[in-house]
Amino acid sequence: MTAPSRPRTRTRTLHPLVAAFVRFVVCGGGVGLASSGVLVLLNDRIPMAVANALVTVVSTVIATELHGRVSFRSERKGWGVHLQSGVTVAVSYAFTTGALFCLYAVRSEPSALVEQTVYLSASALAGIGRFALLRVVVFADRTPARDASLSKAAVAMAA
Repeated sequence: MTAPSRPRTRTRTLHPLVAAFVRFVVCGGGVGLASSGVLVLLNDRIPMAVANALVTVVSTVIATELHGRVSFRSERKGWGVHLQSGVTVAVSYAFTTGALFCLYAVRSEPSALVEQTVYLSASALAGIGRFALLRVVVFADRTPARDASLSKAAVAMAA
């Protein structure tokens, strides 16, 4: 007699790219929220432009570490990674600023709703672009693929 079998249940797992993107959004969003809180705390102590620059640099370093370790689970570390990540932040900033300048060129006094819609849409597009650049360029696996046809074992087997 055989034991009764249980119906099989398939566990669904996220595609690795989707899972990495979710981790990217959570890490980046968490750092963004913390940064805005720190900016509010620094507002009365130092000029806003200085506080914003300081918070931007520190939050970019923290977010880069989180993205490397958590979002992309990469072994890459060092100042080169931070420099490349910083470039993606600068490009994102230029993109969102450009979007707002385009809005102001079309409408000299947009409503707050329109302004936020343009800014948040541009930020979302910039975030997707930043995710792609971080994944493909900054945190990409740099180990060269081994050519199996020229390995020692392949040469020994051929001999």
